[in-house]
Amino acid sequence: MAIKERIGYQVKRVSHGLRTHMDQTLRETGLTTPQYAALSAIEEAPGLSGNRLAQRCFVTAQTMNLLLVSLEKTGLILRQPHPDYKRTFQIYLTPHGKQILQESHPRVLAIEESMLAGLGRDKRLQLLDLLHCCAYALESHANERTSMP
Repeated sequence: MAIKERIGYQVKRVSHGLRTHMDQTLRETGLTTPQYAALSAIEEAPGLSGNRLAQRCFVTAQTMNLLLVSLEKTGLILRQPHPDYKRTFQIYLTPHGKQILQESHPRVLAIEESMLAGLGRDKRLQLLDLLHCCAYALESHANERTSMP
């Protein structure tokens, strides 16, 4: 089978193209794609810990910590000690972080719209459902492997 006919290759190709376009457009707002992902996750679930945020953004805790340090230095996030677990910090967007994120969302959505321009509503929903199924299958397989004796 030719590489162009392999699903994994095409998924990687789409991922690479999406990341390239996001990097270019987010640069105009002063964000990187990983920073945008982290800020978006914080927006969706304020008060997350760094570990939970790392899981949502598919990076290691160490990588997330580096991201959080840079976001905190630029005034986009605020870390506050958890009221019950003093060694855990909850992460929140600052007003400036919210503003930058609101400027960034339309740019990212425009890239996604461009990527999906040839697909009608039904095909978009079908694609989303198929991607959910693929992710679930891979996550289930990974969980099976980690729970083996």
